[in-house]
Amino acid sequence: MFSVLPLLAGLLFMAASLTPSLIPRDWLMQGVLAGVSMAAGYVMTQFLLALWRALELPVLRGRPARIAHAVLAVPVLVLLGRGVILSGAWQNSIRARMGMPDLEVNNTAKMLALALAVFLVLFVTGKAIQALFDLLRLRLARYIPVRSANVLGLLLAVLIVVTLTRDGVVNGAMRIADSSYAAAQHLTDPSVPPPAEPWQPGSAASGIDWELMGKPGRDFVLGGPRARAISGFTGRPAKEPLRIYVGLAQDKDPQARAQAALDEMLRVGAFERKVLVLASPTGTGWMDPASYDALEYMHGGDVATVAVQYSYLQSPLALIFETESGLDQTTALMRAVYEHWRHLPPDRRPRLYLHGISLGAWSSMYAFNPFQMMNEPVAGAFWVGPPFTSTLWRQANGARQPGSRFVLPELDEGEVIRYASQYAPPDRSGRPWGRLRILFLQYASDPIVFYDPASLWRAPEWMHEAPAPDVSPRLRFTPVVTQLQLAVDMLVSTSAPPGFGHSYHARDYIDGWVAVTAPEGWTAADSERLKAICGQEGRLGCANG
Repeated sequence: MFSVLPLLAGLLFMAASLTPSLIPRDWLMQGVLAGVSMAAGYVMTQFLLALWRALELPVLRGRPARIAHAVLAVPVLVLLGRGVILSGAWQNSIRARMGMPDLEVNNTAKMLALALAVFLVLFVTGKAIQALFDLLRLRLARYIPVRSANVLGLLLAVLIVVTLTRDGVVNGAMRIADSSYAAAQHLTDPSVPPPAEPWQPGSAASGIDWELMGKPGRDFVLGGPRARAISGFTGRPAKEPLRIYVGLAQDKDPQARAQAALDEMLRVGAFERKVLVLASPTGTGWMDPASYDALEYMHGGDVATVAVQYSYLQSPLALIFETESGLDQTTALMRAVYEHWRHLPPDRRPRLYLHGISLGAWSSMYAFNPFQMMNEPVAGAFWVGPPFTSTLWRQANGARQPGSRFVLPELDEGEVIRYASQYAPPDRSGRPWGRLRILFLQYASDPIVFYDPASLWRAPEWMHEAPAPDVSPRLRFTPVVTQLQLAVDMLVSTSAPPGFGHSYHARDYIDGWVAVTAPEGWTAADSERLKAICGQEGRLGCANG
């Protein structure tokens, strides 16, 4: 039933999948990864053997083939056994760097059983596809030459599989995911009524519908520090921060949602604040409270933040299946707000900043048009965990100084663009900023940032550097397998503790906002005091009443 050489290749891929990558894996994710890796090795080797035979090259048979297989099996099984034995230590090498406890329970048997089950499911699926191909080519061979029947049968089989997968499985799963995420948007505590304050979106005086705002928007609008808490921290009078949020259900048209946001900004006086943040949420519409809370403390509440939801899906799904939604929405909002802002008297308008996290960073970068802003630039941008697809981020990386690290580039003198991580604050060089300040905050262990599609056949550039403190030194490149590992890492990227992976810590937001917005009268001691109350265990942000 199984071909020996492809099976050995599959076991070799499985052994490689046990090595560490960027994010720690539990036995469940490791079992799925190992099974998929084994299937990938099997299929690739089977394809190469079929190509070898098609070229009519000599093939070992009988006793010589059995001897060759036995000889090859020894190192493969040794490597697999070594991987199984060391897999726990390899995972702990990542966990230790992230301050996580070592794995307590050895679930090797369950992991191996799951890997085998996944492999068998994929193997049976492959056999079914092969049977479909055989059926088609044999039927076609009755009417056309055999060679033509083989080619046409292959094309038809591929067409059928792709159609069923895309229109049946994928679209069906997407409809279920979209409806479930959409339903989750309406989950709210019924004891929490719409805001009573007229300056808050969703109130009776607002043009934004509270029920259509969605849970992420309602959490954002009701969350955050109030003026009294900010004043208690700074020792000075403070304003109530303005948070404007428009839900996806508000209107089907992204232009209409952008206009609704602008109308609300005008109603509550957002353009009369000292700092105005044009924010782009993550795929689900979530706004990380650790970032926005910190900024409001720094500027005495004299901040207005506006955001518009563009999807219900988690960021990885929205990135693949709703690519244009975030780009269209953020561009529409940027155009509406910027056009109004730039026509205000320069001495009476707020400092305008762009901000986004994860998929929000990508869409925010897309909306950043330097040609549009040539004469009237924004004050700066703070982009956190930018996805690997971000064009502006990739262009900036390509312009880094020779010798600077890929995971933490340096551009010129850092006058306009800087990079920061949990180990490298943005102002570490001591050099002055320019008029426009752009900051990328990224962790070396974040697969959303450092996934590389080309890792299918070559090592990502960052693998040629000495590993960062949050990356295991035992990470190694294996063609195909590394690609699968990084793909799994993206799926579980937020499972890392705050300060690692795709979970960004409040202390790093604080350093970032201080560097980008330069709060008046703010000191290093103020930053330390704010860090002491932000991002504590069990708290998502810095709000304190």
